[in-house]
Amino acid sequence: MSEQGAGHTRQSLADLLRVLDLEQIEVNIFRGISPDEGPQRVFGGLVAGQALVAAGRTVPAGRYVHSLHAYFIRPGDPAVPIVYEVDRVRDGRSFTTRRVVAIQHGKAIFTLSASFHKEEPGLDHQIPMPDVPPPEDLLSTRERLREAFGKVPNFVQWHPIETRPVGAMSFEAERDPQLRTATNPVWFKVDGELPDDRLTQVCLMTYASDMTLLDTVLLRHGRSFAGIAMASLDHAMWFHRPFRADEWLLYAQETPTAQGARGLARGLVYTRDGQLVCSVVQEGMIRVVDAEGWG
Repeated sequence: MSEQGAGHTRQSLADLLRVLDLEQIEVNIFRGISPDEGPQRVFGGLVAGQALVAAGRTVPAGRYVHSLHAYFIRPGDPAVPIVYEVDRVRDGRSFTTRRVVAIQHGKAIFTLSASFHKEEPGLDHQIPMPDVPPPEDLLSTRERLREAFGKVPNFVQWHPIETRPVGAMSFEAERDPQLRTATNPVWFKVDGELPDDRLTQVCLMTYASDMTLLDTVLLRHGRSFAGIAMASLDHAMWFHRPFRADEWLLYAQETPTAQGARGLARGLVYTRDGQLVCSVVQEGMIRVVDAEGWG
């Protein structure tokens, strides 16, 4: 069932999988579209996810992405398709490297470099998962916003990803300075069942990883989205172990610094049983501007 927000219909998982299923128009060239409804510019996690799909479809079987590094160059236009050009940089004995450029209106809007690795045995350790309440004991982001404001803002409404914050949200920290914190653990999962394909799982993780990371910077300063202009600048991910994005994952986020008009945030993603599966770092533009609030 679709939820109605202020001007947007909540996107279904089927809609998201459809836009991630790129059309191949030539060798190493793919075309992607945006959801029928959504923000005025293309969501950064969607561009990153589509670019990873394009890269992954040119990689030999049995090699899985272990890292990606991306730059958001220009805002994407949701009204026109995005063309993804893949450069097959290297195919080695164990590693494969790809570079992807996303193009709209004849200009690059996004670049991604990704490395894929053939699985092999090696040393194994990890930082333990934080001790937090289970997702069943928490309200979703949509429920908390609806309780506080009587509606779900557009930029939260249309995602087919359910998030359940463990601690305070930024609008709560804005009202109560004692709630300000540099850590922001959030449970999340895809709202539906995904195919077993590992590329699909990591592409959905890539999509979801861009949703809440910069919120951590706002939480630290007790700022909500009102009066803030925010956009991802660059994004890096490392995939450590297999996982399913349609099962609950804990995104343990923190912000080590912010200065000028940029903020840095990073996160570790764990499965429910405590396996560290992914690490994320992102820098974003965060400008204080005049605004009247959410639309």
